[in-house]
Amino acid sequence: MATLPVIGPRPRTRDMGSESLLPRAGGRSFWIYLLPGSVLLTVIVIIPLLWNVYLSFTSWRGVLAPVWVGGDNWARLMQDRDFWTSFLNSIAMIVAMVIVPTLLGLVVAAILFDLIGKKFGARLASFLRATYYLPQLLPVAIGAVVIGWILRPQNGALNTVLEAVGLGAWRHNWLGDPSTALLSIMFVMVWVQIGYPVVIFMAALQRVDPELYEAAELDGAGWFQRFRSITVHIIRPEIFVVTLTCTIAALKVFGPIFTLTRGGPGNATIVPSYYSYNEFFNVQQVGYGATIATALTVVIVLLTIGFIKAQQRAEQEDR
Repeated sequence: MATLPVIGPRPRTRDMGSESLLPRAGGRSFWIYLLPGSVLLTVIVIIPLLWNVYLSFTSWRGVLAPVWVGGDNWARLMQDRDFWTSFLNSIAMIVAMVIVPTLLGLVVAAILFDLIGKKFGARLASFLRATYYLPQLLPVAIGAVVIGWILRPQNGALNTVLEAVGLGAWRHNWLGDPSTALLSIMFVMVWVQIGYPVVIFMAALQRVDPELYEAAELDGAGWFQRFRSITVHIIRPEIFVVTLTCTIAALKVFGPIFTLTRGGPGNATIVPSYYSYNEFFNVQQVGYGATIATALTVVIVLLTIGFIKAQQRAEQEDR
């Protein structure tokens, strides 16, 4: 009986040209690929951040040399009513850019995915998803111009429509009245922000097992019960991500305030980012503007740490 020859491993041919291009796990060439990103991170983020923290302890008008004043700027910040007004307005921005869009985005994404997608097809659901996301694609300046036309007190679209339907008594200077300026900005930010959670949540719903919905429906669970017990529970990591990123965006919001109201009327719509900008470039109190920016950075970092720990705790409870 003939025996088959034992075939050993093929001898490896050493290609010096291609091997030299590959990074070695324990060698120095591996770090070459990290060098460009590290340089950009240092130049664009770390150095300006450290310089900003240093300026928060100085008095500087942008010329000559900064004068060290210690904690004077921070003591002034704690007693500054305009800063606390801007901080309260940031809480309103969180409501408009985080809480309302996240809740509405959950419901809209579930309806598009679970109802419209199944009854009318995935194409219509995708088209509606893109429609909701369209405001996110508009540049801030263009969006502000459009909103400014709509809310213009004399011949704006909103006042014109109100007058056309017999509600002329409701005509108002929406952005010029302190009692309605912040609410108007909040409505605008809800419109701008809602598309982001809708897109994220619809992508997250793709990994939900359809059999779970079918089993719950056979057990007599209604749409809201399935939404609360299955959808919200499974896509909770995405909810944490959307909440965190939207909170950071709400605390840093600048463009709509700058283009629509400049923090006015009075300080009705002022936020920390615009307040810092105003101190930097208009009042030329660079040290105090840096203090406001540093305080805002500290708040964002603390909130980020809190969100991450809350997400980790929730994941541990699920295990």
